[in-house]
Amino acid sequence: MDLTNASALVTGGAGGFGSATARRLAQRGMKVVIADVADERGEALAKELGAGSVYVRTDIMDEESIARAVQAAVDLAPLRAAVVVHGGPPPPGATGAARTVNREGKRIPLAHFAHTVGVYLNSAFAVTSQAAEAMAKNAPLASNQRGVVINTASIAGYEGQPGQAAYSAAKGGIIGMTLTIARDLAPIGVRAMAIAPGTFLTLAYSARMTDEEAQAKWGPMVPNPHRMGDPDEYAQLAAQICENDFLNGTTIRLDGAQRF
Repeated sequence: MDLTNASALVTGGAGGFGSATARRLAQRGMKVVIADVADERGEALAKELGAGSVYVRTDIMDEESIARAVQAAVDLAPLRAAVVVHGGPPPPGATGAARTVNREGKRIPLAHFAHTVGVYLNSAFAVTSQAAEAMAKNAPLASNQRGVVINTASIAGYEGQPGQAAYSAAKGGIIGMTLTIARDLAPIGVRAMAIAPGTFLTLAYSARMTDEEAQAKWGPMVPNPHRMGDPDEYAQLAAQICENDFLNGTTIRLDGAQRF
């Protein structure tokens, strides 16, 4: 798919995966809407990218907020790519990962489980459906292509660890819905893909420790290359998915052969 004279929406666009992806897509000639709540980082990135890219403050738990971000992209140019890489707020009162029933015999509240699924799965579907609806109005390119949506799963969607029941359920949902959505959107010429990253050096780690500390702790878990992933490696794959029309309906593991 030709990415020039088109726009892209990146939710979580001011984060590690998102900012790297925004840069890659801008390099290919796209005008990028950086959708996030990190105002300072988002505005700085939009200024860095230039060429029509903008930052739009977006609450991914609010459909009207998502609609405004989608419309901002459409106003720039035909929306051809949506990359969903956002995180979201933890459950109210949560202090970290929680086992279904902990060692003291106390269960995780259902509200915590539902909140996590809402952040990582429900909101991803909301972005996907709204972006695809906008793409359906595009003039078709070669092979009748109108756009592509890329969601972000996780290797936890295949092999979750203790305390990840809600997160694994959400990311497993991303994996599970990708083929079905691709089939749903096939008649309008919109593709659906997902990327399942392993352990990457994103802001989630660098906010808690130095890059060197994170690499020393988490890098040895990756068989080859023996390090954490670089967000730009995610971005490279996302850009290739956008350009390659025959990539559709599947989830690609991006994890250096990491298995838990």
